[in-house]
Amino acid sequence: MTKINDLMARGTALLGSEYAILCGAMSWVSERNLVSAISNAGGFGVIACGAMTPELLDAEIAATKALATKPFGVNLITMHPQLFDLVDICAKHGVGHVVLAGGLPPKGSLEAIKASGAKVICFAPTLAMGKKLVRSGVDALVIEGMEAGGHIGPVSTSVLAQEILPTLADEVPVFVAGGIGRGEAIAGYLEMGASGVQLGTRFVCATESIAHPNFKKAFIRASARDAVASVQIDPRLPVIPVRALKNAGTEEFTAKQREVANLLDGGNVDMIEAQLQIEHYWAGALRRAVIDGDVENGSLMAGQSVGMVTSEESVGEIIASLVQQAEAALHTRG
Repeated sequence: MTKINDLMARGTALLGSEYAILCGAMSWVSERNLVSAISNAGGFGVIACGAMTPELLDAEIAATKALATKPFGVNLITMHPQLFDLVDICAKHGVGHVVLAGGLPPKGSLEAIKASGAKVICFAPTLAMGKKLVRSGVDALVIEGMEAGGHIGPVSTSVLAQEILPTLADEVPVFVAGGIGRGEAIAGYLEMGASGVQLGTRFVCATESIAHPNFKKAFIRASARDAVASVQIDPRLPVIPVRALKNAGTEEFTAKQREVANLLDGGNVDMIEAQLQIEHYWAGALRRAVIDGDVENGSLMAGQSVGMVTSEESVGEIIASLVQQAEAALHTRG
C-alpha cells in the first residue's frame, strides 16, 4: 500500500472509492457525465442537486447510475423547501452517501437519510458546528475555506484545518476543501489528519465536463486574483458570499440584492423566501454561464485555485496527476 492510500484509508473506506478525493457539488457542472467519470476514475463524484425538483433529481440519479461503475453521492441544500422529498428520492435509488450543505440540517433530516442506510456528510464552517454535527451522528465532515468557489465562509482553509483537524479528525473522517489545486497541498492536509480532500474548480475543465467552451476558456485564462467574493450590501439580508470570476454578472448580483432587500422592507417576502430568491438567482446566473456560455452576464463561480487550471484534461489525467504529486511530496518528506 502506498503512503497516500494509507493516509486516505478512513476516507476511502467511508466512500468506497480508490482515492478519498471528492468532487465538490457545482450546480450545472456536477451532473451525470462529470460525476460518473470522477467515480469511475477512482475519485468520488457528487451530484449537485441545488434547486432541482424531486423529479429532476430522480432522473439525474437514474442517468448517473447508468454511467457509473463505482459509488457516487448526492449533495442536497438544507434550505431546499422539498428537502425530505429529495431524501426520499435518494433512498429510492439506494444512494449510499448524502452530502448536506448550507447550514444546520433541519430536524429529522439526518434520521431520514440514515434510515435508508446512507452515510451523511455535512459541512462544518466552524469547530463549534463540527462538534455539534458529530454529536448529532454525522458520518463525516467537510471543512471548506474561503478560497473555494461558490458559496463560502469567512475563514481560510489553512486556519480551519489547524483548528478543526486536531480536535475532530479522530472522531469522524474529515475532508478538507477550498483552494486545493495540486497534490502537494493534499499531502499536507493528509499529514495534518484529514482523511481526504474535496476539489471543485480543478475539475471544471475536464474533458468530461459539459461546461460550455466559453466557460472553460474563462477558467483557463484566469489567475487566482480574478476569483473574488461577492459583497453583502444589506446587513439585514444574510446573503452568503459567493466567489466567482469578476464580470458584469457580479454587478447584477448587487442589483439583485437591492431588489430583494426592498421586497423585505415592503413586507412582500419573508426571510426564507428572500434567501430562496437569491439561491434561484445564482442557479439561473450559473446556468447562463455554464450551459449557454454567457461568460459576461452569467456567474463564473470559481475558487482561487483557478490559476492552476491551465488546460482541458480528462478526469483520469487530473486524478492521476494529483495522486502522483501527493505521493512524491509524501515520499520526499519521508
